[in-house]
Amino acid sequence: MRRKDREITDINEIIGIMKKCGVCRLALFDEEYPYIVPLNFGMSAQNEKICLYFHGASSGKKLDLIKKCKKASFEMDCGHNLITGERACDYTMEYESVCGSGTVEILNDFEKIAALTFLMNQYDKKESHEFDENEIKAVTVFKLNVENITGKRLIYKK
Repeated sequence: MRRKDREITDINEIIGIMKKCGVCRLALFDEEYPYIVPLNFGMSAQNEKICLYFHGASSGKKLDLIKKCKKASFEMDCGHNLITGERACDYTMEYESVCGSGTVEILNDFEKIAALTFLMNQYDKKESHEFDENEIKAVTVFKLNVENITGKRLIYKK
């Protein structure tokens, strides 16, 4: 990372940023260009091992690309705040961001409920969540096992 002064190396700080984010952009290999899609996500983090969980339809481009190549990258960001200045070059933006990569696996029906619970907990901190069995069978759930991760932030100080 070029800007070491903005780099976040503490994994707990990185996880804290991820918990504040509402969208994760998943980048997959396509034939000519990368394919990137914004997704709602869930996360588990134990012993510095991070997994991201996503859900989607049982068919479509995203699923086709995952089946062709399990490698993926992701990005999420939050804390955006425009800082204005007298001149154009005085402007800056506060932010926190996380980028990483890993491998994707499609989960079986048995694994789906736990994964969907992580997803729900990202947005709603209820004690438990109920899932309809038919809806569970109809949705595809996949997990990104994070292998590399970096964090970065700029908090403007006057």
